[in-house]
Formats: sequence, structure tokens, C-alpha cells
Amino acid sequence: MSDKEVILTPEGLKKLEEELETLKSVKRREVAERIKVAIGYGDISENSEYEDAKNEQAFIEGRIITLEKMLRNARIINSDEIDTDAVSVGATVIVEDLEFGDITEYTIVGTAESNPLQNKISNESPVGKAILGKKKGTVVDVNVPAGVIQYKIVDIKKL
Repeated sequence: MSDKEVILTPEGLKKLEEELETLKSVKRREVAERIKVAIGYGDISENSEYEDAKNEQAFIEGRIITLEKMLRNARIINSDEIDTDAVSVGATVIVEDLEFGDITEYTIVGTAESNPLQNKISNESPVGKAILGKKKGTVVDVNVPAGVIQYKIVDIKKL
């Protein structure tokens, strides 16, 4: 991961800080205890518990480094900087699929916070890229693996 800016909402910042704290205070201790117990089983060269614990330890330490870098490069989007005249990161956008008439509400977030299951889409996703900077009433073409979807921007709201 490069040192590129990480765009976060206040909620996203809080979640990353909580995850980092849990990894540092709880998970590190748990995995250290697992390693200690596994070493107690004797020969570690053929000890799967030891191997699993060491792999988990490496994952946890890698995630801690990643989170610390993300937080160092974080730019927080506050609701007062969200422009409702045009789609921007942090805005909630209501779009209509012009082919099927489906209405969907998306919140545009940075990649670190995106969660399609919660309709939080990245500003770098196909839909995010297509609607970023566009105004209410604009029709955009979104290139997706299945072809092209036409969305009409129905409304733009703050978080």
C-alpha cells in the first residue's frame, strides 16, 4: 500500500481506530498465549498449532502496520464540507436505474470504508467514478462487467 491519502468519514475513522486498538491490546496477547501453549507441546518443527499461531501473528502484525499507515494518511470528510450541488465523497446519492426503474441510495466513501452490502461504495468503484462531480438530474453511463447501466441522479444529500 502506498502513502496515498485515505479518505474517511468520522464513522470510518472510529471503526479503524477501534480495530487497531483491539489488534494491539487483545489479539496480540491472545496469539502470544497460543504460541506459548504450542511451544509447550514440544517439538515445534511438526507442530501445526505453533505454525497456525505464527501465521496469525504475522497477519495481525501486518494488519496493524496497514491500519497505522491508513490512519497516518487519513483525511476526514466532515458533513459541512459535503457539497449537495454535485456528488462528492461523503455524500449520499439517490440514483434511478433507467432500464429497470430501481431506486438505490449509495453513500460515496473512500476505498478503506467501502462496503457494498451497506450501499457504501468507493469513489474509485465504477459507479462511484461515474457519478462523482455530477449534478442532480444528470444521467450517467456506468460501465460494469455485464455492460452499461444508465443511472439518473435523483438527489444528493449529506451524510
